[in-house]
Amino acid sequence: MLGRIRSLAVSQEKIVLLIAVVLFVGFSVFLKGFLSSGNLVTLVRGVAILGILGVGMAIVVIGRGIDLTIVAIYAMSAAWTLQLASLGVSIPAALALGFLLALAAGVINGVLIAYLEIPALFCTLGMASLVYGFVHYALVPLQVVYLPASLNAISWIGGGFVFGAPTPILFFALISFLGFVFLRFTKPGRFIYAIGDNVLAARISGAPVRPIIVLQYGLSASIAYLAGMITATAVSSMNTNVTNSSLVADVILVVVLGGVGLSGGRGGVRNVIVGTLLIGILLNGMTIMNIEYTLQNVIRSLILLAAIVIDSIVNPRDEQTAQQGDI
Repeated sequence: MLGRIRSLAVSQEKIVLLIAVVLFVGFSVFLKGFLSSGNLVTLVRGVAILGILGVGMAIVVIGRGIDLTIVAIYAMSAAWTLQLASLGVSIPAALALGFLLALAAGVINGVLIAYLEIPALFCTLGMASLVYGFVHYALVPLQVVYLPASLNAISWIGGGFVFGAPTPILFFALISFLGFVFLRFTKPGRFIYAIGDNVLAARISGAPVRPIIVLQYGLSASIAYLAGMITATAVSSMNTNVTNSSLVADVILVVVLGGVGLSGGRGGVRNVIVGTLLIGILLNGMTIMNIEYTLQNVIRSLILLAAIVIDSIVNPRDEQTAQQGDI
């Protein structure tokens, strides 16, 4: 009997997907205009950036880390790219320098966490303030940096269409696919799961733990830079104040909501996609209903809590299963 009950147990990912389907059907029936092609494109496009950042965060979280610097890198590296272009720097040079700024911040995070063993929470929190403060003081004195005319040649990155599909959606799909392949089929990806599952066992088995941790944060920063350039070219500007917004909490919410465990070694890109779909459908529907922003946050938080509680009930973990990564 117990075995049969366990066979019926569903994962958090499936629970969240079911909630997303129910919400989609409900909004389709009761909200006028929800099923219109324009609104559906807006829905998917609106969460593409959140999903891309979620993939970067998931790579870190699966390895039992956290990256609170991801939004600062997303905003400030893209803002510096726009600033350089406005000062007459060529497009390739501006893109390269912006990317190197993002990568440097990510690598520094990884080195401090891996080699100095600073807790990831405090390291990335401090680095987020450092990135924002340094770039704002020394490189980008403006709060809002606008896309200069010299970058119109790459405006298609965030504002273009391919066969009717907005390019941010396609980039989300591409990053999701590459992230899936990396985590599932490459040796570094398997090492990330091993480290998240049990870092001591991974080290004993010969996994290069410290270099892999640096790689995690480097990849997260690189993905953040791409997301920043997609945003900058989509809205023709970058507001550096987004660093101090709740966006980083939204990114963590998407990752955890979909089923990527904060304890590491569990989940994948598919979980990020599911979490992003739920948040996208929920926020789009509540926006159509003109629900107050504060109440939207309350509802979103309750759904997150419900998904975690239900998952803990239908999938109880004993001491042995807690040590196993869900690859």
